[in-house]
Formats: sequence, C-alpha cells, structure tokens
Amino acid sequence: MSYTLTLHAGDDASEHDRRAAEQRFRTALEASLGDASLVAPVYTVYLKLLAQYGDTPSPDALTDAEREVFTQWQTAELAAVSAAFGPNRYMGDAQFEIDVTS
Repeated sequence: MSYTLTLHAGDDASEHDRRAAEQRFRTALEASLGDASLVAPVYTVYLKLLAQYGDTPSPDALTDAEREVFTQWQTAELAAVSAAFGPNRYMGDAQFEIDVTS
C-alpha cells in the first residue's frame, strides 16, 4: 500500500513553493507516524473511522485501538500542516490531498 500527496493551492503559489510544501508535509507526516509505510494504512483506517463516527467522535464510542489511530493521524496531520505552511499558513486556502493505492 502506498500513497501520493498533492497540494492544491491558489494561483499565488509557484510550482517550486508548492513542491517544497508537499515535501515538508510528507517528511513531517512520515516522521510523526514513524515510517512512510504507515501513512497509507493509518490514513485508510482514519477515513473509515471518520465515516463511521464523524469528525469529532465521542471518546467513549471508540475502542482503545480506534482512539489511538484517530489521535495518531490527527497529531501527524497537524504536524505536517505546520511543517508545510509554517505558523502563518502563507499559502492561503491550500489543501493537501492524499490518495492511497494498493
């Protein structure tokens, strides 16, 4: 299982800036999760949890393992966004898209 990462940014971001932000995001995400091979499976489970429980599930609704994955992904994503955009989020309404492939 692998993944691709794409930054969708406004016209104000150069190709160089977009690629650099993607790399910073990828590096921080993989470091936070512990390894690049964990991104796709953790993200896949996280998406299933979102579909089942919504964006802010009650901690009591999740099993310990589900809560761990949910928290782990959110922490990793926050670290990645901070690394990619910095504290000022200079790329405006930019968003990352992660596609998982088998």
